[in-house]
Formats: sequence, C-alpha cells, structure tokens
Amino acid sequence: MKMSACHLVFRIACAMCFIGHGMFGFITKKIWCNYFAVFGIGEQQAYKLMPVVGAVDVVLGLLLLVYPLRFAAVWLVFWGLFTASLRPLAGEPFAELIERAGNFGAPVILLLLSAPRVKPGFGLGERLIPDTTIDQVSSQTILATLQIFGFLLLLGHGWLNLHLKAELLNQYAKLGIAQPESAALYIGVFECLAACWILVRPSRMVVLVILIWKVVSEIPYPAYAIFEWVERGGSYAVLLGLWMILKTPHQLVTTFFYFSWRESQTV
Repeated sequence: MKMSACHLVFRIACAMCFIGHGMFGFITKKIWCNYFAVFGIGEQQAYKLMPVVGAVDVVLGLLLLVYPLRFAAVWLVFWGLFTASLRPLAGEPFAELIERAGNFGAPVILLLLSAPRVKPGFGLGERLIPDTTIDQVSSQTILATLQIFGFLLLLGHGWLNLHLKAELLNQYAKLGIAQPESAALYIGVFECLAACWILVRPSRMVVLVILIWKVVSEIPYPAYAIFEWVERGGSYAVLLGLWMILKTPHQLVTTFFYFSWRESQTV
C-alpha cells in the first residue's frame, strides 16, 4: 500500500512538473529567451516557439494523470535535466541546475516504483503501474535515490540564497523582511545543513519539517506564483516520498554505507 501511494504521489508530481513548466511557455516567460539563445535562436523566434513547447509539456502532463505511459516519464527525466542544464549554459549559477533536481528526480523515482516492462524492448508505450513486488533491497535503492535528489535540491536552493540571488532577495523584501540579505544567508545555511542531514541521517520528523518549510516558503513567489509552485511538484514529492518510505524516526540510511554494504555482500 505504501509503495502504491508513493507511485501515485510521483505520478501527480511529474504531471505538475510538466504542466507548471508548460504554462510558462503559454505565458511566454521572457527569461526563456536566454535559453533559446544558447542554440542561436533569436528573441522573435523564441517567442513563437514557447507556446509550442508549452503545449507539448501540458499534453504530456495530462497524459500522466489520465493514462501514464512509460514514455512520458522517460522523456521527463531527459527534459527536466536538459532544461535545468540550460541555466548554467546561459550564464546562471550551477546551483540553478541542482536546485531543480526534483524535476528530473521525480520521474526517476516513478520509474523505480513502477512494475517492470511486460514486453521486450524499452516498453515506452506501456502504462506505468505500481510494482507490488518491491523487495527490501529495491526499497533501499529507492530510499537512497530519494536521499540523493533531496540533498541536491536543498543544497541548490540553499546555495542560491548564499549567492544572494536577486529574485529571492526581492521575495523576502516583499514579505516585509527588513534585511533580506541577512535572511538569505540564514536560510542558505539552514537549507545546506538540511541537505546534509537528509543525506547522512534522515528521520521522519526532520524530513516532515523540511517538507513543510519547502512547500510553504515557495508559495509567495513574486511572479506567476502558482505556476512556479506547481512546477516544483517534483521537489515536494521527493521529500514527501522520503517521509513516506522512512520506517523509524531515527533510521540511519546513508548512500555511502548502503552501497558499501551491498559491495561487502558480493565479496
């Protein structure tokens, strides 16, 4: 039941990533021009292509909600990583890429939670259904993967705060914070520590606190708030999935020691 519930969570989260990102295409978000420019596409042509990209994203997001094909999840792994990578290629900090780890991490988790392919080949046209035969080793693999993506997305956002990203400072100022730079530094340190905690010693209580912080703190975006929040559905799902899979309040599951244990079993 827990894995089936997680499967539904990540299915919805992947749809949110697609739909939130796609709506920016319809809005013709100006900053997208920078990413089209990486390929030498001018501003005028970029504005014509944005709604096309947006339409494809929204259709795939709705498909995941109605009839989730493996193709849609596999595409989102590539698409999420590709679009996130365009940010540093366009001159933005590398933290912008890893802060969006939820966008390409959520579909990875969805695929891990799904039943194996029925027919030979890639099975891209098959419907994704929950895997009811996940064993302890597979469960640990999913848990370790959630830790890695949780670490990355929190580290990235914390790094952007420490970098004093202008959009974040404007957000804090609009919330009435008198010293937004100081707030950004404190938040950055907190999120970087939270990232390390998730990687080294995840506990349900700590993950729940971080999840609530993440969901609530990202609601008041200064522009297109609802779409910004929806697009980050993968980030929230990674933390929620981690909370759901953790068994005890003080379970110590680190990626390093987990894979070290697996190596020792094969010797």
